[in-house]
Amino acid sequence: MHTLTKGLIAGAAGTAALNAVSYLDMAIRARPASSTPQRAVDKLTHLADVDLGDSERAGNRKEALGALLGYGTGAAAALCYGLAAERWRPSWPVGVLALTALAMTGSNAPLTLLGTTDPRTWSATDWISDVLPHLAYGATAYAAYRLLRS
Repeated sequence: MHTLTKGLIAGAAGTAALNAVSYLDMAIRARPASSTPQRAVDKLTHLADVDLGDSERAGNRKEALGALLGYGTGAAAALCYGLAAERWRPSWPVGVLALTALAMTGSNAPLTLLGTTDPRTWSATDWISDVLPHLAYGATAYAAYRLLRS
């Protein structure tokens, strides 16, 4: 199986795990979904001078595009990992941490650069809410990639 295919499958599996852990957290703590992805889409469409339609349609499109950005980040992180893992065979903890770091950086760095979030101001609860789903991503994407490589 090609590295690109393995990376995309591992990224999809990891992203599904990240979403499941995020939704579980939302259900347990009765917290709302983050509006950060939608705010990022708003900034990006403004920078690109793209019209998303009237207020209702624009809101729906921002929500959908924000979610798609997450899927893209999950795919990109696993693809980067897959390219490196073809030459470097990391152990379980190193691979999981590498994928977790790639996914966190891939999501938080652009959002920080856009000004939609600032991790320096996050509380301990905010960090836990970000780290745990990304750790689930890392563990799942690592397991999927490893199984596909066998």
